[in-house]
Amino acid sequence: MILYFHGFDATSPGNHEKMRQLQFIDNDVRLVSYSTLHPKHDMQHLLNEVSRQLQVCDDPHPMAIGVGLGAYWAERIGFLNGLKTVLINPNLHPEVTMVGKIDRPEEYADIANKCVSQFREKHRGNGLCILSRHDDVNDNQAVASALSPYYEMVWDEEQHHKFASLAAHLAQIKDYKLA
Repeated sequence: MILYFHGFDATSPGNHEKMRQLQFIDNDVRLVSYSTLHPKHDMQHLLNEVSRQLQVCDDPHPMAIGVGLGAYWAERIGFLNGLKTVLINPNLHPEVTMVGKIDRPEEYADIANKCVSQFREKHRGNGLCILSRHDDVNDNQAVASALSPYYEMVWDEEQHHKFASLAAHLAQIKDYKLA
């Protein structure tokens, strides 16, 4: 089972396309949706939703995948549920990068302060991070600096922030899922 966390643009047709591409890895790809506007509510909702999905899952290797803001959530929710995670162009600091787009950016800072201390250290080796060299939203050099001590980094030379095509990385994601 793959739990797919969409990015900030929840209604983008690209989400459906990425989920279809992920079905080449696993037929059981499930969208984990959230509001994108109310982080504290999203956190509780996502924890409950993922817990519910895991209870009805018989996959010995379930995995969380997120793009952009979805990668922010996939990393945290994946850690809290002991899941391997794939982070695609993760938005590491939505409290800074999404001011004006969300109602309560300060809630992201509050979540970061309340999360398990040094969770990345405790999640070391359970994440694969795929970064676009041509990301028009994130500073992926800064993302790589922050995450490379904990997760494997893969650079993509073609895709932009929304990462329309996962094709070049599907085999690597599948190998990572099954490892």
